[in-house]
Amino acid sequence: MNDFIKNRKQLLEKGNHKARELSLDIIESALLAASPYRATHAIVSLNDSILRIGDLEYDLNQWENIYIIGGGKATYPISLALEEILGERIRDGVVVLKKGQVGRLKRIRIMEGTHPIPDEGGLAGSEAILKIARKAGKNDIVISCITGGSSALMPMPVDGVTLEEKKTVNRLLLSSGATIFEINAVRKHLSKIKGGRLGLSVFPAQLINLTVSDVIGDALDYITDPTVPDTSTFADAMATLKKFDLLEKVPESVRQHIINAQLESESPKEYSDNPYHNYILVGSNAACEEAARRATAKGLHTMLLSTHFDGESSELGRNFSSIAKEIMGFKRPLAPPCIIIGGGETLVTLKENFGNGGPNQEFVCGALLNLERQKNYVVAGIDSDGTDGPTEVAGAIADETTLATAKKKGIDLFLALRLHSVTEPLKELEATILTGHTGTNVNDLKFIICL
Repeated sequence: MNDFIKNRKQLLEKGNHKARELSLDIIESALLAASPYRATHAIVSLNDSILRIGDLEYDLNQWENIYIIGGGKATYPISLALEEILGERIRDGVVVLKKGQVGRLKRIRIMEGTHPIPDEGGLAGSEAILKIARKAGKNDIVISCITGGSSALMPMPVDGVTLEEKKTVNRLLLSSGATIFEINAVRKHLSKIKGGRLGLSVFPAQLINLTVSDVIGDALDYITDPTVPDTSTFADAMATLKKFDLLEKVPESVRQHIINAQLESESPKEYSDNPYHNYILVGSNAACEEAARRATAKGLHTMLLSTHFDGESSELGRNFSSIAKEIMGFKRPLAPPCIIIGGGETLVTLKENFGNGGPNQEFVCGALLNLERQKNYVVAGIDSDGTDGPTEVAGAIADETTLATAKKKGIDLFLALRLHSVTEPLKELEATILTGHTGTNVNDLKFIICL
């Protein structure tokens, strides 16, 4: 086991020890199964001059240069594996990582940006990536390692829109309640490289996408969207802005760019005969599926409810807790000891005044508040990349003792949830899960164990 959870000892010092130990073991196993490093080594190999990537085979004696480009929260371990495999065969490379993500590379340059709001570092990284893409020729291979988080880490606004204006749009979208598909329909149409435009700059070189999915359904143009054809349109971007009453709130330059969109500025819908290949190293369901496998191996009756959950996180927590009550009261749909598991891309719709929190922490609070007077359970939720929302915690874990401690300390979790300010109360209750950057980024993992 990798020991992803840094505060494991602290989390096991309170509450239902058996259920908590099971929970943390399941989380550790789920994160390990979602490792892009292991997955890269599994499909990429070099034997003498023969490079194999999935079902592709290249005799490197017949090719000139190999370039590595990418950005995202799961990009570093892919890049590290590629360096170990290809070594000096790599001519050049640039990847943009989230600030604070530790790691070193020898032949691929690391640049840093911020997430979820972009910054100048990400812009500089995007410019360096575009420069490599443009110099790649017909006899070159470009391996792209774009993963979740790249929308913020690889900003390059269209002419007439500044980075500060792009930041404003990001903030509005992220707090609106829009899905990732709706958000990215806008972001793709405000970018010089997103929506498949970076891929056009790579051609006629060979383009190979190695990615990790954090999107329900594994839609490639929402995972590695700069380097695959786009399925969204300017009309979709406009629909998002209107649906969430943002058209009059976004900067004027953004509004005019969307309203006055020209056909020639639409994102590419196909790459024709240009050579590109796609490999999803780790699917969005990986953590949930491994959690189910591990729980079953540990002797729990297991039900994976869905990997397509979306909508408000706290409401999903209430729904999970209602199922848990049915289990504890009537032994249906499962009999204890058991676990119900879910994944997907839930969200938090923010009002004007809000504090610090994240979807998985709100899931746990929503479930916990609906489990008053219940016993012998643990509820947990984590973001697989190690940062739940804009916080430094991966998520949270709680049981009946958490509620009792909150009451004893005068902590109002209901108010904290209503104000979207749950991180500090959960920290005070020693209920937050700390992992740091995990090196992966698949869909969230949420579950309740009933003993």
